[in-house]
Amino acid sequence: MKSIPMGYVIAVVGATGNVGREMLDILSERGFPADRVIPVASRRSQGTEVSYGDTTLKVEALEHVDFTQVDLCLMSAGGAIAKEWAPKIGKDGAVVIDNSSFFRTDPDVPLIVPEVNADAIEGFTKKNIIANPNCSTAQLVVALKPLHDKATITRCVVSTYQSVSGAGKDAMDELFTQTRAVFVSDPVETNKFPKRIAFNLIPQIDVFMEDGSTKEEWKMMVETKKILDPKIKLSATCVRVPVFISHSEAVNLEFEKPITAEEARDILREAPGCLVVDKHEPGGYVTPYEAAGEDATYISRIREDPTVENGLAMWVVSDNLRKGAALNTVQIAELLVNRKLVTPRKEAA
Repeated sequence: MKSIPMGYVIAVVGATGNVGREMLDILSERGFPADRVIPVASRRSQGTEVSYGDTTLKVEALEHVDFTQVDLCLMSAGGAIAKEWAPKIGKDGAVVIDNSSFFRTDPDVPLIVPEVNADAIEGFTKKNIIANPNCSTAQLVVALKPLHDKATITRCVVSTYQSVSGAGKDAMDELFTQTRAVFVSDPVETNKFPKRIAFNLIPQIDVFMEDGSTKEEWKMMVETKKILDPKIKLSATCVRVPVFISHSEAVNLEFEKPITAEEARDILREAPGCLVVDKHEPGGYVTPYEAAGEDATYISRIREDPTVENGLAMWVVSDNLRKGAALNTVQIAELLVNRKLVTPRKEAA
């Protein structure tokens, strides 16, 4: 007798955070084949209610979940939790898709953006862990991949304009509180950021490294090399801006082979995950406000750079909570399912 296919058991670790809530929304929106979804957080959040589609689920404490009954674990709980728990959960047989930076440079852990390097996912069996890239890297490589395939990128210089949601809910609250304080002439208090963020820009994301770059800038460089091509030279300047959601990037590229702006536009229009909005008129481009809540990586202001041979410049915008984090995580889970790399354990039993 043929067995009836059953759905997956999914755990979402960090379910009360910005990205965790977004993961739950996206799993529901995209109709992921889940029989059961378990929202998971720290013990202090146990019993908190979160939304999943039309239903409400109660959060379970991480240490109380039996991961031997879980097929896929989507994790967005920070590097310290990932370091401690992801290997344990992987050993229990659940495939962990981790959103922290902890496993991204591990050679035994694939770092995946499905539109860019889907085939690398096969390597997950070494540790049962897959890493999700940094939010600013994810949208960048989605835009770079089709152009790299056409003309081979040799150098990339990128300046990012990153929203406060990339630093968590407290950072969003700080921008809101500081903005209100400015309007009512209250003192502006700084807690989450090293300087005031309201009506300001901060050219520092994460800690400084010995060479003067920040860890965020270093992440963009090493992750782009791992996902796309180790030969690409990349220099990044990462800036926090007073925007709630969506990261923007000004990207300057040098290619091995000639490529025109028109060719680049045509290639990107056909590329998975990309949406070109590029009219040479006021408003003929996408801003972070319009990208919020959307799945696409938007590309505008595509133009040739006459200062270098085979150069292009462009503007790339994406919702950092979706493509930069939660959506990419769910797409990785879908890739595992569609390629039959993971089957529901209760079905196998």
